[in-house]
Amino acid sequence: MAEAIRQTVAAFLTEHVRDPRIGFVTVTAVEVSLDLAHARVRVSVMGSEEEKGKSLEGLASAARFLRAQLARELTLRVTPELRFELDRGLEHAQRIDRVLRDLKEDAG
Repeated sequence: MAEAIRQTVAAFLTEHVRDPRIGFVTVTAVEVSLDLAHARVRVSVMGSEEEKGKSLEGLASAARFLRAQLARELTLRVTPELRFELDRGLEHAQRIDRVLRDLKEDAG
């Protein structure tokens, strides 16, 4: 279920959402509550912290629209309420890679 929601939300963000606050957003994961009432949508956003904040604001305002689209696209008994969060996993991995590279250069 989470993967179907992730694919549907990603497609709608790419094709239909025109909010200028929403920059380059990638849906990285979706976690759905057991009762399907809530879905936490993790996104990766390119840009500064300010741009990331604006993108999250835009996503929050588009959440009702996206939920309605999910209800049309997926045959669910309950359509989950969407909550968007930044996925900092990629940033964290890049930071670790940079530290390791620096350590290797210092040792060499």
